[in-house]
Amino acid sequence: MSSPTSLTSHVAPVEAGAHVTAAHWMKDTLALALGDGSVLFARAGEVTRLPAHPDAGILVAAGEAGRLVTGGDDGRVVETRPDGTVAEVAAAKGGAWIDALALHPDGGLAYAAGRSVVARDAKGRERSLTAPSTGRGLAFAPKGYRLAVSHYNGVSLWYPNHETPAEVVEWKGSHIDVTWSPDGRFVVSTMQENALHGWRLQPDRGHMRMSGYPAKVRSISWSSDGHWLATSGAEAAIVWPFDSKEGPTGKAPRECGVRPARVSRVAFHPKAPVLAMGYEDGCLLLVRFTDASELLVRPATKGSAVSALAWDAKGGRLAFGCTDGAAGVLTLPG
Repeated sequence: MSSPTSLTSHVAPVEAGAHVTAAHWMKDTLALALGDGSVLFARAGEVTRLPAHPDAGILVAAGEAGRLVTGGDDGRVVETRPDGTVAEVAAAKGGAWIDALALHPDGGLAYAAGRSVVARDAKGRERSLTAPSTGRGLAFAPKGYRLAVSHYNGVSLWYPNHETPAEVVEWKGSHIDVTWSPDGRFVVSTMQENALHGWRLQPDRGHMRMSGYPAKVRSISWSSDGHWLATSGAEAAIVWPFDSKEGPTGKAPRECGVRPARVSRVAFHPKAPVLAMGYEDGCLLLVRFTDASELLVRPATKGSAVSALAWDAKGGRLAFGCTDGAAGVLTLPG
């Protein structure tokens, strides 16, 4: 990662043309889910737009090798592939908005629309769960076929292929997004109350309260070794330590990239101890944990808040997208 203090000359622009909801790499192809309902594929300077949700907006998106799955305010779940294939894979009853999406590594998927949560495994078998309230966030466990569903007053941990009811880990308040630690020992949710809440699943069901944010946390990212959880919601990336069995209990977080603007997106490098941070004023920085050095990727740009970040699998390229339709790809120098 030997690089100059500024990497702006290594950024190639991509004109998305609409609010970028999410970004995902499929090998050498970048996929952008856009607020106008389209999906943009960019590769080697060529751009293709596909109408995944005509006359609707994309609210949520998740990607894996070969496909981008999107959920819209038209109540549809759509799979879009770089070869131009666009297919509806599910639809919510009554056209309810798709509130959350998650993909399983074996090809399964799950989506939430209101209180209804549907999980479909790789063989096409569907199971449904009625959550206690609107399912705001979904995340599959790193191993096995288990789904975390965040909602009001807690998170439901559900085995879709088991007959047993979902286990609810409780904490008062409105839980929004949810994530599992890479080793499966922790579940962490973001909250309406400008905080995170976590549960130690092993060896106990201990609680972890992470508060003090000036704004809601809307972006979270685990380091490749699972030792750190980076979060948005402050005028720096707040990074919590998870390198012990107690998690962050009794420990102070690390602050990275302190600036006079709130961090809107975070994304850890897939291999190295490097964190990408996008800000509400459009700035984009990288910070190296080894020496705390900061590298500028994009200067502040008025009206162009960073809304999406994605590293490719090898960590050689970082894609970003913004609320005004600007986007780009940083290629790290060798």
